[in-house]
Amino acid sequence: MSDITGTARWTGPLDGLIALVTLLVLGNLLSDLALDVKYGWDVRVNCAAVDAHASGLDPYFVKNLKGTQLSYPYLPVTLDAFRPLCAGGWLVDHYRGVFLLLAMLCGLLLPGVGRDRGGVRDIALRVLWALGAFVGFEWVSASGNFTLLSGTLSAAALALLLRVPAPGADDDRSFGLRVLGAVLLGLVASFKLVYSPVLAALYLLPLPRRQKIGLMAAAAAGLVLPVLLSMLLYPDLFSSWLLAMRGQIPDQHSIYVVDTTPSLLLLAQGALDHLGLGRSKPVVFIAYALLAVVLLLGPLALVVLRMVNRQAGRDGTFPARLDRWLIDHRGEALRITALAMVALYLCAPRLKEYAFFEPALYSAILIVDLPAAALAAVLMSGVAAPALVALAGLSIGDSFVQLAAALVCFWVMLWAEYVASAQVVRAAGVEPAQLSRAEGF
Repeated sequence: MSDITGTARWTGPLDGLIALVTLLVLGNLLSDLALDVKYGWDVRVNCAAVDAHASGLDPYFVKNLKGTQLSYPYLPVTLDAFRPLCAGGWLVDHYRGVFLLLAMLCGLLLPGVGRDRGGVRDIALRVLWALGAFVGFEWVSASGNFTLLSGTLSAAALALLLRVPAPGADDDRSFGLRVLGAVLLGLVASFKLVYSPVLAALYLLPLPRRQKIGLMAAAAAGLVLPVLLSMLLYPDLFSSWLLAMRGQIPDQHSIYVVDTTPSLLLLAQGALDHLGLGRSKPVVFIAYALLAVVLLLGPLALVVLRMVNRQAGRDGTFPARLDRWLIDHRGEALRITALAMVALYLCAPRLKEYAFFEPALYSAILIVDLPAAALAAVLMSGVAAPALVALAGLSIGDSFVQLAAALVCFWVMLWAEYVASAQVVRAAGVEPAQLSRAEGF
């Protein structure tokens, strides 16, 4: 992506910035350990639900869960899937160490899509980003949320989906691995269905259209399978799960009544409340959709449109030109796919603090290819700023600090990709004036 070499990216002031950011991340995680707070509430809820189910009780009724007032959010089929993890109470007592190791594993699993995909420093930077970006992992570690488990599966899925085959590799075997990755990504989306639109980003993979549609179908199958199994094998529990998700079980925690989240939907709701329009659901939805388009989906679509028009010409329909451009520009296509996943995830109407760990993983694929200035910008806005806010003792949970940091990093990464694409065009002999006229600037 960048014309700056891997060595140049790690010299001078940038090295000092990376070291400082690393210290901030470690200091932020260690500061939590020093506080007199009983952490790990989510892992206790999840394992209490598993224990209640094993005892023949309905785990979606909070009164059946020992030691918590929070509800269990996952599909019934997960109760048996999580049972080995919760056996003996070991995970509840040691989840912090386990989660730290899994987060580091995520950084190791994530694929590289640039020219230098095996550098130790690049791997270290991805690990740093997974641990520190948007303080998502800090919230996962504090709460003990099983988002860490879904994140590990996501990293494995991305390693299969965004892999760059070795020269001469078997294309059929490569596609088979991508199918496995798509199914795995669909299973991850089934944990929290609100994030399932991320699967649409698979269309941007550098593959023939038929294969991309096949991958999306495989991902949809992975998404639907746990729901169908829950309906067929656990009909009573599935009904309770629906009631819990709708907030229709009285006198207990409900995500729709109690929880506030740093999402675009809540941002739109808050803005309209000040104008006296917050009670109108259609108006709130329209404002939320406009925010998603203006802040995320619109810029992404505009950049992709201009990249395709200037590199693939204007012959034929846009879908055909898009497919041709994706295949002809494999590295750019893989990075655009990761950016689309970030954008679609951040558009989710419910975005909990710990959920920012997931877009951190998607964007970790991109940061090692950024030029020095862009890399410094995302480290400052995505890691240093949220960490400093947290270390200062200010409440991130009641603000939009995480969302703002993620948006800034998305814009920087998208702009860096656009600029790099323009540099490729200029290197191919297209003059800037010609480029401007072709793009309609």
